[in-house]
Amino acid sequence: MQIHVVKSGETLYSIAERYGVDESILAFDNDVSDPLRLPVGQPIAIVVPTLTHTVKAGETLFSIAERYGVDRNHIFRRNLFLNGRDVIFPNQLLYIETERSPLGAYATGGYAYPFVSDTLLRRALPLMAALMPFTYGFRPDGSLISPDDAAMITAAKEYGTEPIMHLSTLDENDVFSVELAKALFDSPEMQTALLDSVIANMQEKGYTSLDVDFEFLGRENAVKYAEFIAYCRERLSPYGYGVMTALAPKTSDEQPGALYEGHDYRLLGEAADAVLLMTYEWGYTYGPPMAVSPIKPVREVVDYALTRIPAEKLLLGISNYGYDFTLPYIQGVSRAPSVSTRQAFTLASQKGAEIFFDPNVLAPYFDYTENGSTHRVWFEDVRSISARLELMAEKGLRGALWWNLNRENNQSLVAINDLIDVKSLNL
Repeated sequence: MQIHVVKSGETLYSIAERYGVDESILAFDNDVSDPLRLPVGQPIAIVVPTLTHTVKAGETLFSIAERYGVDRNHIFRRNLFLNGRDVIFPNQLLYIETERSPLGAYATGGYAYPFVSDTLLRRALPLMAALMPFTYGFRPDGSLISPDDAAMITAAKEYGTEPIMHLSTLDENDVFSVELAKALFDSPEMQTALLDSVIANMQEKGYTSLDVDFEFLGRENAVKYAEFIAYCRERLSPYGYGVMTALAPKTSDEQPGALYEGHDYRLLGEAADAVLLMTYEWGYTYGPPMAVSPIKPVREVVDYALTRIPAEKLLLGISNYGYDFTLPYIQGVSRAPSVSTRQAFTLASQKGAEIFFDPNVLAPYFDYTENGSTHRVWFEDVRSISARLELMAEKGLRGALWWNLNRENNQSLVAINDLIDVKSLNL
């Protein structure tokens, strides 16, 4: 993969011609909505094929994969426009092999809400070793509150992607319930009932592991939370199920705040088979304008985690979204809506905005004016995603998990395809 940064006057056609690649595939890979109005500064990920195939009448995706000695997912990874579907047409150009710069084999995975577009989900699944439908809740009697996950599990299995059950304390108002967590920690009977429900659900639906996400617990619950994770592992291990948990982005043992104090890295690292570092949300809906995952604090979290947890247990969180901030920022008043990468590129094109890439945070942004107000949009692109995957490889982590797959970002999938040989999460 090469990265071309758009200059004034360039079109997608001129860029495709310069690199000798297919224009339609280039447009799809880069979330381009108008090939004639590329925003200056937009990065274009150039996927250069080294082996192609032109579909002939009567051929199927299976027969083509068999001819070249690859599997179906291999074809899907190299051709995102197929959207993970076995639908091809005569004279259609397929990339069989491409120029790549793999960092090695790493686990990948993604979270998704049940309302995720089937097209987006199937496009991503061939590049995901694991899928976590978001989220299961539970009641005080230990019974589960289930998401509509059946279609997601079925789709995951079609691509050999492990479905992992996600369990949280989110309530009906989308707020993490500390009261529910405390009740659970203080009741062995409730824990037994909950794990009985979890195991039955995993067996019924074919989940392979459990992902536990309790947040804002406070220091007083840190040890109890780790003990609960250990209990989950004790109960699930005989069935061959693994346990992972999500950790707030800490940089020290004593970092203040209920979000951070409730997660003891050493204890949770010992209790779980793997942990996710939630390395995102520095820039967030109600905060001042900044990148969602600036590389310096992300690196600081990873470096701290490595002092408490073995690298082979660590999964790096990858943000798959951005925010449209209004300037000036007014604390308690400002609220930035989230945007996908495709939406950001389209907005920059419509507003005639130039995209810049901040070398200090390794993230793209642009400004525009609407109704007399100035906006700054921080988002993700192939460069920012690649930077964090390179950090993952540099530190020898187990892999990376995407939050979340509901947002359209083909450049992120291009980065995975270029940099990662996908391997199982294997908890």
